[in-house]
Amino acid sequence: MKKFLSSGLKLLGVWGFWLLVWILVSLKVNSTLLLPSPIQVFRTFGSMLVTAVFWKNLLLSLLRVFGGILLSLLVGTLLAILTSVSSIARALLTPPINAMKSVPVACFIVLVFLWMNTATIPILITSLIVIPIVWSNVSQGIASTDRSLREVATAYGFSPMKKCTALYIPTVLPYFLAACRSALGMAWKAEIAAEVLAPPLLTGGIGLGIYFAKTNFESAELFAWTLVIVLISYAMEKLLLFALEKLAHSLHLSEGGTSHVKT
Repeated sequence: MKKFLSSGLKLLGVWGFWLLVWILVSLKVNSTLLLPSPIQVFRTFGSMLVTAVFWKNLLLSLLRVFGGILLSLLVGTLLAILTSVSSIARALLTPPINAMKSVPVACFIVLVFLWMNTATIPILITSLIVIPIVWSNVSQGIASTDRSLREVATAYGFSPMKKCTALYIPTVLPYFLAACRSALGMAWKAEIAAEVLAPPLLTGGIGLGIYFAKTNFESAELFAWTLVIVLISYAMEKLLLFALEKLAHSLHLSEGGTSHVKT
């Protein structure tokens, strides 16, 4: 209980400090256009919560994020398996996948916007950003599988399915979980950016709300949407970590070995 209270007081102190800084800077700037006060932002945030449009935008963004993550997990894992079993596939696919890591999100959005005219652009952009993360981690997990164990499995005539469940999955799973953790943050940023830069194709979403707030110079609404992103991102990260810990515990695995995994 003491530890819980101490952590709570510490958290309140940190947030209180930055809230005070925000108040003082907004008073100094004295312009609601440049920097609205916390009261204005929280009042706008409260008014947004009671509208149907807010919940529609939030739901659409969440569906796009999870759709992009699921697609990238599937494609990234399949590519990792393919490049691990085939040297030709590895030679052909590694350069473009590595190039995808360095291309800015805005470039992906502009290129896809030129090539396609569809509302699924945010899902596609999210997948393009996250696939290299999944591929890198899963590939490293497959490569780290103990060679002697593979030889033993072959000597005892393990079927491909048994090799997968008894050998590869336990080894690769911590790397896959690390990929999921990294993918969530990147997917959320990429999806919102895609919504902001491709509003003509969309019927809703948090990014669309940000776009209209910027167009109408509604700074308080812009800050309120930013607050929504921070809160949702924090909640999603906590839920993901909780789910991953439960999964690892149920499989008697420790995530301690994921600290060295590339993200």
